[in-house]
Amino acid sequence: MQRSCTTLAANPCLILHCDLPIRNHLYFVDLSPHNQDRDKVKRLHVPFQTSMPEFDVVGSCNGLLCLSDSLYNDALYVYNPFTTDYIELPKSRQYPDQELVFGFGSHPKTKEYKLVKIVYYRNTSSSSSSSYTRARRVVYPQSDVQVFTLGTSAWRSLGKIPCQLVRRPSEALVSGRLHWVSRPRRYYPARRIMSFDIGDEEFREVPKPDSGGLNRCNFHLCVLGGCLAAGVYGNYGKVEIWVMKDYNVKESWTKELSIGAYMPKCLKRKLDRDRPLKIWKNGSNGKVVRVLCVLDNGEILLEYKNRVLVSYDPNKGKFTDLVFQGIPQWFQTVVHAASFNWINTLP
Repeated sequence: MQRSCTTLAANPCLILHCDLPIRNHLYFVDLSPHNQDRDKVKRLHVPFQTSMPEFDVVGSCNGLLCLSDSLYNDALYVYNPFTTDYIELPKSRQYPDQELVFGFGSHPKTKEYKLVKIVYYRNTSSSSSSSYTRARRVVYPQSDVQVFTLGTSAWRSLGKIPCQLVRRPSEALVSGRLHWVSRPRRYYPARRIMSFDIGDEEFREVPKPDSGGLNRCNFHLCVLGGCLAAGVYGNYGKVEIWVMKDYNVKESWTKELSIGAYMPKCLKRKLDRDRPLKIWKNGSNGKVVRVLCVLDNGEILLEYKNRVLVSYDPNKGKFTDLVFQGIPQWFQTVVHAASFNWINTLP
């Protein structure tokens, strides 16, 4: 049995990734109550953006962000957005026809930082290039798990992974383990929760309860109060929040909240004004709401349609739209622990 959940001592910083065409931007919002500029969103400087104008945020850990090139899939950087220190990682093996899933984090015991790159690929000799095949869902039967430890000089291959993961970066880092949701299989529609232990570099399945919302097909992972949690999508924009109180203990999964459907006022105005909607390439698969984190006042921070931040008071059942001056029109939120640490100064 692993440690139980812990309560956050302070509100996290939020990194907003704005996926503008041609050139991406990063912004941050400091939710600390003592911050006098909390109504202002500040843009972050990305010093290597000339060589990588479009990127994805792979992950956040101990004040560090990992960014990947979203155009060519070959460049990777680890970067502190507040000190602007950064390093470019060595290139890893590429495949002509591939699909990538990333994870970035560190282990509390070994203190090592690792980037996991799961490559799904097809042999080019057996793949068809017809437009009909490309229009359908492409299946990548082969896989290669590549790992890079910060401070070393080369990637290592761990071989194959026994399952297909949803093509999104790891959504939760808990107890030194990265977590993803698997893709449903043809005769087994339930999704699995898969973990990767940064310490021993093994993939394991995280147990789910035998009944309840986590047996549905659609849910996303998050970290709430230091615990692995899941936001389970219901009808009409409703979401259930399930929390694993003791890590890897199946019986500790608890349904904490049921959040009803809600449409932020400013979002409704935006949707009426800006149809048709843009499709966010790494968004929550068209779902309305994404659970982000627990604030230090006990409220739940939510993101609606990559456009609006909302806090939810579970005691009063009250929603509050968080309106910040200068917030980008489209963004994806990354929960981030702001610090001035750098790799060679981390404990």
